[in-house]
Amino acid sequence: MLEKEFERLYYKFRENYCKNLFECVKEGSLNPTDLYCLEVIFLLNKPKVNEFAEKVNISLPNASYRINNLIAKGYIKKLVSEHDRREYHLEVTDKFLNNYGANASFNIKLMNRIREDFSKEEIDVLERMIRRIVDEIME
Repeated sequence: MLEKEFERLYYKFRENYCKNLFECVKEGSLNPTDLYCLEVIFLLNKPKVNEFAEKVNISLPNASYRINNLIAKGYIKKLVSEHDRREYHLEVTDKFLNNYGANASFNIKLMNRIREDFSKEEIDVLERMIRRIVDEIME
């Protein structure tokens, strides 16, 4: 039962995420591979080019091609590293965050409904459980 309910929750979050992000594909500005690369760059929080390439398991030339494509479309920018001026960090732009923001508004609505429907004690328990689950995933 727990496994099934957790899977349902996970799939609902993924469904909403995909629905919102793939609006960019409909507009023709991004393809699914672009979206995947943007998501990884966003989640890695300003990775170096080689960190991005390693995470998605592609060569540095392929990563550079994808990065330059996303820069040209205005979805990411390169920032010179403060520690080593030869290295760059990748950062998503507001153009990406505005599309990603649709997911944030979903989360805000969900949190508001949880606050309306659950007691403070239930919310405290839920918060602790989520924190522990995230900690488990991070280990």
